[in-house]
Amino acid sequence: MNKVLDTNTVLYLLGGRLAEPLHEAYYFVSVITEMELLSYPLIQAEEESRIKDFLSDVTVAGLTEKIKLMAINIRKNCHLKLPDAIIAATAMTLKAELLTNDLKLANIADLSVKLPLLK
Repeated sequence: MNKVLDTNTVLYLLGGRLAEPLHEAYYFVSVITEMELLSYPLIQAEEESRIKDFLSDVTVAGLTEKIKLMAINIRKNCHLKLPDAIIAATAMTLKAELLTNDLKLANIADLSVKLPLLK
């Protein structure tokens, strides 16, 4: 099964704070997650390198027309911030389960969500 990792899940994963390891699957992140991870103002070179290594092991899903239109609809109907709407739309477009710690995303109809347990 395809899975999309939300930004917060990637941060918990890289920080060793997920209660369970990720199961074998085909993992994606949204281009928004890539941008959020790499644009932190105080990021250290070692952290940036670790993030880039992680990103090379997953597929970064770009912003397609279908994702844009779906994100607009999600943002209008669910009152989410635009990055969250894009990440949700990415998962829906890929027919993937979204691994997130954001309870707001768990309330989106037709979005398969798993809330990873934290240590």
